[in-house]
Amino acid sequence: MYFLWLFLVLALSGSVGFALFHRLFSNPVLGGAGFLAGVVIGLIFDATSRRLKKLPARVLLGAVAGLFAGLLVMAVAVSAVPRSVREFPAFIFVQFFAGLGLAYCGVILGARKGEEFSLEDVAEPFRKKSSGGSNDKILDTSVIIDGRIADICDTGFIEGAFIVPQFVLRELQYIADSPDSLKRNRGRRGLDILQAMQKKPNLTVNISDQDFPKIREVDAKLIELARKLNGKIITNDFNLNKVAELNGVPVLNINLLTNALKPVVLPGELMNVHILREGKEANQGVAYLDDGTMVVVDNARRFIGRHVEVSVTSVLQTTAGRMIFTQMKENSAFEASVPDPQPGGSGS
Repeated sequence: MYFLWLFLVLALSGSVGFALFHRLFSNPVLGGAGFLAGVVIGLIFDATSRRLKKLPARVLLGAVAGLFAGLLVMAVAVSAVPRSVREFPAFIFVQFFAGLGLAYCGVILGARKGEEFSLEDVAEPFRKKSSGGSNDKILDTSVIIDGRIADICDTGFIEGAFIVPQFVLRELQYIADSPDSLKRNRGRRGLDILQAMQKKPNLTVNISDQDFPKIREVDAKLIELARKLNGKIITNDFNLNKVAELNGVPVLNINLLTNALKPVVLPGELMNVHILREGKEANQGVAYLDDGTMVVVDNARRFIGRHVEVSVTSVLQTTAGRMIFTQMKENSAFEASVPDPQPGGSGS
């Protein structure tokens, strides 16, 4: 179908070129040259039309606006030239090439500015004026793959619209198409979580087309977008958190929220834990609370697989989480050391 369309275009453009040259010069040889010129113009038209189909509408609108701006500048410049100068034959060539150059520059500049243009730029002043500020939350790739943001949204503690930029979607798709099975599963999980969030009636998830072609790193794009929208970045990336804070962009870190919601324990507090495995140091045992907090118990290696009562000695907060250091209670160690009665044994 495409080759038939191309044949018709070339036949039409070649026939028009032959007819124009033959009528102007009344020479069959020049008519053949006109036919070749028409075919070349037809090929250029076909290549241009295929290229234009791939361009976004805002780029095309920007190019058209730039073209009209360049022609308008040319018209104003020509009108400012004295009539006596415009009567020179050489001025026609100068006017033609100058107009061509201004039109080309207008198309290039208009297309580049159109690529950066977004309807959100037009709506931004009205949004700030009506609401007194933006409450948008921008999701980064890591927090989407993590998945806890969907559970937090179900609780209703985070309000406002969630924004997912197109460059984050592209990164998710790139991870989902990775030959590495682990990365591929993580990318697909992120896409599934994002789709599930969009289907929830109490959430508003918008896809933003805003991009910053001059910026290559995704983290830098996120910071620039948050600054432009006056929004906040939701992440669990420690490095992005620090860089955004240095740039004055507010950040909501899921890991910090998780650590803040863990129960507070004080030195001397008692708790009952189940020793699961041995620790790194000699005779240490390791247990875990329901929220995943690690509990290190001194002199508890021989009680692996048992429940013991321990006393908190200190709490260590790290970037990876929180660790609670404890020691065995004397009576707990004694009770745990007593062997379980054997079935069928005498009770007296």
